[in-house]
Amino acid sequence: MPAATQLGYAAALLFISPLGDRFPRRNVIAILSVLLTLTAFTAAFSQTGYVLIVACFVLGLSANITQQLIPFAASLSSAKHKAQVMGTVMTGLTMGILISRVISGSIGEQLGWRAVFIMSGVISACFGLLLYRFLPHNKPTNTLPYFRLITSMWGLVKQHTILRQSALIGALWFAAFNAMWATLALHVSKPPFSYDAQQIGLFGIIAMSGIVGAKLSGKWVPKFGSYRILIVSMTLIIVGFIIAALFADRLWGLALGIILIDLGVFSGQVANQVRIFSIDPAAQSRINAVYMLFYYSGATLGSAIGVKIISQFNWFFVCVFCAAITGLGLLYHCFKRN
Repeated sequence: MPAATQLGYAAALLFISPLGDRFPRRNVIAILSVLLTLTAFTAAFSQTGYVLIVACFVLGLSANITQQLIPFAASLSSAKHKAQVMGTVMTGLTMGILISRVISGSIGEQLGWRAVFIMSGVISACFGLLLYRFLPHNKPTNTLPYFRLITSMWGLVKQHTILRQSALIGALWFAAFNAMWATLALHVSKPPFSYDAQQIGLFGIIAMSGIVGAKLSGKWVPKFGSYRILIVSMTLIIVGFIIAALFADRLWGLALGIILIDLGVFSGQVANQVRIFSIDPAAQSRINAVYMLFYYSGATLGSAIGVKIISQFNWFFVCVFCAAITGLGLLYHCFKRN
């Protein structure tokens, strides 16, 4: 079921995200909100596993609302304020992820998994109405047919060096980030920690440092530039993994390492998005789709490789792998400056 949701989200990045360049984004978001609401309730009242899996896939598709809002916010902001706007959006996105984990875990524990889907349906309906009411009505100038709209994304990759560079380094550090989170529970469930599921879940609170990273990056990018902020961000990630590796059996070491990693990932994400959204105002949805396809492909590979490493070796080698691939991204960024 989680795999079905992720597959749906990936499919939406490729086939739905580009629609924001062709149709008014408010209308696209409204349709996705209706779809999200209906499928959440379908999942809640499903009686067979097949229906639930299909509903989870469609939930992943309709969750593309986020990837419509990000380029929408970028298109509405001036070049001067783009970094601050991206910082604010990423702060909200990070807070939503963290809050959802806490709330869904509590509701699922007390009322069962169906109640979580019902809650999701109610929230998506409420916010869908609010978004439709308050979002402005934009009029895209792009008139490409759907098939050409999709295939044009490859042309954007070939045409824009900054997009290729940003997508690649983003994929590398997000692969490291997801390898860490995919294996952390396995590491701390063993001695000397031997934490239970509830204690492991508390590590999510540490991820709130990502909120700080996104907000600070939004302020610093206009002052220091995306290029420098990305160097600092990837350096923080690498240092975080080194600390997490060297002090793998100390809670303070893991906590400090995770804080630095989250600070680096989310501040780098804002800097990267400021760069790519400055490329072509008429293709921001497709540019975001390309970037996120690389980003989540890196996440999938990183999680798989991280789990394989920890099953064969231990947490130390997971951190070494994560630091190494982030270091490759840093070297590529420094020597391929555009």
